[in-house]
Amino acid sequence: MIEAFVVSASVFVVVYLFLMQPHQVKGSSMFPTFETGEYLLTDKVTLKRREPLRGDVIVFKSPLDENFDFIKRVIGIPGDTVMVKGGYVYVDGELLDESYLPSDYRTSAGQFLQEGVGYVVQESSVMAFGDNRNHSSDSREWGPVPYENIVGRAFFRYWPSDSVGVVTNPNVN
Repeated sequence: MIEAFVVSASVFVVVYLFLMQPHQVKGSSMFPTFETGEYLLTDKVTLKRREPLRGDVIVFKSPLDENFDFIKRVIGIPGDTVMVKGGYVYVDGELLDESYLPSDYRTSAGQFLQEGVGYVVQESSVMAFGDNRNHSSDSREWGPVPYENIVGRAFFRYWPSDSVGVVTNPNVN
């Protein structure tokens, strides 16, 4: 019995440290995609093998307090010019397709990403916004997220049971 426990604990530790990690959604910054109290598994491997893609939902260390993790959607990747103008998000001068959001959602500028001013995303960083733009502290306020702060990519919602499923990127078929 002790051997089974040690093997099980070892497998758990390896999976937790290197492959995936559970996270609980706290707050409304990703509503309607995620609601507070939902549980997700974060894939810690994929973003070590490839760069984040626009539309990925990522978990990263808060730029305000690294003891906390944030969950946001990647809006801009290296080389993109991101701009908020008139309540909409533009990437490289094109209106960003955000069909995953309700049509009445609007995006306001912030302290870092000001109205009508484009920002070119630098290498090894992304711009990440919450889906619930009016209730999200995100890259509009504090700037880009460096790759080294990214914990992983949200890939599976496992609670509540009526919402179980894979977290998809709307830009990838």
